[in-house]
Amino acid sequence: MPNEALKILLTGGARGIGRGLLRHFMRCGHNVIILDSNTEELDHVKKQAEKWSSGSKANWTALQCDLSKRDDIKSAFNTVKEKFDGKLDVLINNAFPTTLSLSEDRRMEAEGDAMEQEWDLKIAIGLTAPFILSRLCIPLLAAGNSTPNSPGTIINFSSTRAYQAESDHEAYSTAKAGILGLTQSMSVSLGHRHKIRVNAIIPGWIHVVNESKAADEQGAEWEEGLSKEDIEWHPAGRVGKADDIARAVEYLVGSEFITGQELVVDGGVGRKMVYPE
Repeated sequence: MPNEALKILLTGGARGIGRGLLRHFMRCGHNVIILDSNTEELDHVKKQAEKWSSGSKANWTALQCDLSKRDDIKSAFNTVKEKFDGKLDVLINNAFPTTLSLSEDRRMEAEGDAMEQEWDLKIAIGLTAPFILSRLCIPLLAAGNSTPNSPGTIINFSSTRAYQAESDHEAYSTAKAGILGLTQSMSVSLGHRHKIRVNAIIPGWIHVVNESKAADEQGAEWEEGLSKEDIEWHPAGRVGKADDIARAVEYLVGSEFITGQELVVDGGVGRKMVYPE
C-alpha cells in the first residue's frame, strides 16, 4: 500500500477478519472508519483501538450501523462523507452475519419461514449492503487517491464457499457467489467511467477466534481450537491468519493495473475440496 495515510471505510470491523484489518491499518498509520451492528463488540474494540493507536498518527472511528437497514447505511455514509471531507481511498465490504442463526433447522425441506428470514438477512447484509454502500461512495472514491494513477478502490469479500458449499448453507453461498458477480460488473461500470478499481478477496480457512471481546477477556491465543489435523490438512503447513488477508488487501490497493479479479487466499486446499466439519 502507499506510504501516505489512506482513508479507509471497513464494514464488519469490530471482530473477526475485520478487526484484524482495523488493527493492521491503524498500525500502518491509515485513517479508518469501521461500521458494525454489534454494540458490545464495538464498545470493546474502541478500547482496544486506543492501545493499537498508541504512538501512531492513525485516526479511527467506530460507528454502529445495521447494514440490513438502508436508512442506517445512508446515515453512516453521511458521517463518513463528513469525516473524510468527501474523499475515500478504499472501501472494504467485509461484513456478514456469520454467527447469527435465525433458524434452528436450515434444511431446504424445513417447515415455517425462519429459514426464509435468515435468507433475507444474509442477502441484505452480505450482498445488498455492499451494492448500496458502493453506489453511495462513488463520488468519494472518484475523488480518492489509492495509488498515484488511480482514485479509490473497492474490495469485496467473498468465500471459497461460493464455489464449494456445505449442506444447508444456501444463503451464505449465494451471497458470496453474488459478490463475485457484483465485483465483475462494478469493475466494468466504475472502471470505464471513474477509473475506480473493484476486486474480490476469496478467503479459505482464516482462523480468527482470537479476534473478539470474549477471546480478549479469556486471553485466547491465535492457535486456540486448532488441532494437529487442521494444520496438516493445509499444504501450506498452517491455517490462515488475519494478517494473510491484510497482505492481500495491501496488494490489491497498491496494484493499479488489477481490477475485476478474484484473489484466493488459501493454504493450498483449493476450491474443490470440502472443508472438514
